[in-house]
Amino acid sequence: MKYNDLKKQIERKKTLLCIGLDTDMDKMPKHLLEKEDPMFEFNKQIIDATHDLAIAYKPNTAFYEALGHKGWLSLEKTAKYLKSRYPDILNIADAKRGDIGNTSAKYAKAFFETMDFDAITINPYLGKDAVSEFLKYENKWVILIGLSSNPSSYDIQLIQEIESRDYIFEKVIRYGKWWGTEQNMMFVVGATMSYKLRQIRHIIPEHFLLIPGVGSQGGNLEDVCKYGLNKNFGLIINASRSIIHADNSENFAKVAREKALGYQTQMAKIIENFNKKGRRRRR
Repeated sequence: MKYNDLKKQIERKKTLLCIGLDTDMDKMPKHLLEKEDPMFEFNKQIIDATHDLAIAYKPNTAFYEALGHKGWLSLEKTAKYLKSRYPDILNIADAKRGDIGNTSAKYAKAFFETMDFDAITINPYLGKDAVSEFLKYENKWVILIGLSSNPSSYDIQLIQEIESRDYIFEKVIRYGKWWGTEQNMMFVVGATMSYKLRQIRHIIPEHFLLIPGVGSQGGNLEDVCKYGLNKNFGLIINASRSIIHADNSENFAKVAREKALGYQTQMAKIIENFNKKGRRRRR
């Protein structure tokens, strides 16, 4: 998926919403347990119920890997279903890979060829070697972990260098900007770190940011948009549990749609106001 395709999808759907498919078998509606592949059936119904309200889906691979080969089959079926049924929607593997050489090349093949994801999250600790194999693929995205929401992010990401006075997360973003471009590189910034978005936009004004942590983790949607939106929107805002596991009855997909619609309605108003301000500036 290209940069402009993502922008056009936001304009058409009036949403920035990414739905995280962190599908937890412990929270699975009981009637689905009778199915041959409960996890895939759950994902399929969530996707079908919400596809017009979202610009992206983001399966977290940990929830699938935990089930062994059955989980991997569910993940692969989910990715292929999205690609075949809703090809205009960004399909993100939240895998947080980060290795080098032949290992990195095989990860890239697994997620970009075998399962045909559009994007993958990458841990940048090993430097450019962790991303170079993924960047060889056209119309695919590396989403580099920049600044996460978890409390222990302060242990490393928010350490400040003595000489440059840059935080570690700023160096990661600067290097990521050099390794790729706004056409193939995004960055993860946790929603609870919205107060840092002004700094981040100073470094990467044009790049898309993947923002987890709105919803169950308590991130503020208004603040994220206030400091993170750019002229091309530039935000993919993820919500997972607050949508997909809001209900575990036979009506789970209907309730998920209602929750997703709540986010989309908020986002549509923000986008409308943002566009109005932009038009006033251009006069």
